[in-house]
Amino acid sequence: MRRALAALVVAFASVLLPPAAGVAQQGPVVLRPDRVFDGDAMHDGWSVLVRDGRIAEAGPSVRVPSGTKEIRLTGMTLLPGVIEGHGHEFLHPYDETPWNDQVLFESLGERVARATVHARKELMAGITTERDLGTEGAGFADVGLRDAIDKGIVPGPRMLVVGRAIVALGSYGVKGAPEWDLPKGGMEASGLEGVEEATREHIGRGVDWVKVYADYRWGPHGQARPTFTEEEIARIVEVAASSGRYVSAHASTDEGMRRATLAGVRTIEHGDGGTAETFKLMADHHVGFCPTLAATDATAQYAGWKKGTDPEPRSVQNKRKMFQLALKSGVAMCMGGDVGVFSHGDNVREAVLMAEYGMDPIAVLHAATGGNADIFDLPDRGRVKPGLLADLVAVNGDPSKDMKRLHDVTFVMKGGDVVRQP
Repeated sequence: MRRALAALVVAFASVLLPPAAGVAQQGPVVLRPDRVFDGDAMHDGWSVLVRDGRIAEAGPSVRVPSGTKEIRLTGMTLLPGVIEGHGHEFLHPYDETPWNDQVLFESLGERVARATVHARKELMAGITTERDLGTEGAGFADVGLRDAIDKGIVPGPRMLVVGRAIVALGSYGVKGAPEWDLPKGGMEASGLEGVEEATREHIGRGVDWVKVYADYRWGPHGQARPTFTEEEIARIVEVAASSGRYVSAHASTDEGMRRATLAGVRTIEHGDGGTAETFKLMADHHVGFCPTLAATDATAQYAGWKKGTDPEPRSVQNKRKMFQLALKSGVAMCMGGDVGVFSHGDNVREAVLMAEYGMDPIAVLHAATGGNADIFDLPDRGRVKPGLLADLVAVNGDPSKDMKRLHDVTFVMKGGDVVRQP
């Protein structure tokens, strides 16, 4: 099955996608922007020397070997390639096609084709690493896409994939005629043995992370309520950890967040109902938080909100208040907006909202680079530092003064290869 999925990726990519823009650089390259954000702080007047796919030197003066190619990035800020913390390559915006219809009516072939296009768009927008948190009905096709990118068959970010999220039996769509066994957006499991088996299957399928839905909208009137017990989530974490993998938890209720935190997950996604106490608990347990502000912003607009003209709807107001609670708690913040709900390539919409909602701009840039690298345990990227992967992006202007500058990408390098240039 995995070979078949990889073959689908290759077939569609060869028809739909041209090679990545630009060409691989031969020999050392020195980059000369106006300033460099190194993943933690901003530095004026720095240069960066790249050699053999990695950063060789970075600072106000670098030794430039004979024959080094120089790329001037005048007026630009160079920063580590953006690490997307929460995305879905196999989904496209819900105002185009609702989630239910994507899972139910779009073929696997179509969804793989879309995902290859999405991956290229993201790379061209400066996303050099993507944590894809579920194919939502497309099985383990993300494993094949990840491998095809790694082999150079199709262009895209480095991917961390979870396959099918683990969901509680009876909790997760698609929704429709109850007498029919309709496709599911995740892998159903129940009880300690059931979640252990599901986790082991994911490990065997080659995922990088495991994702669990700690709650979902299955209350008596469609309210979000916890799904798995703390013990069930802890068993998932235990089994995943034994193989060297982390667990991400979808959790929008305070109780779901509390259970997931105490069970030992690495990150929590969404957090809409989180209280100050629970965010403090997450901070104390070193659990990262992806607030997915952009998904709420997008779905509110799909529902008719005219941003900038109409008052903020309650969902957006609540998200803003929740985010400010999280900031005060000191929880480690991920930059991850749930891209797929909105357009791929617009990933930094989340960073813009994080700054708009009160996060210090330098802290936002850190969350999108070095911070996500730390939370996801990726010591080879996320900073401009000798020895790390030469995944680098340049944008016009200074994003620490105007976060919207992150949309204005002019240069992208992945592993020392220039894939986009001015």
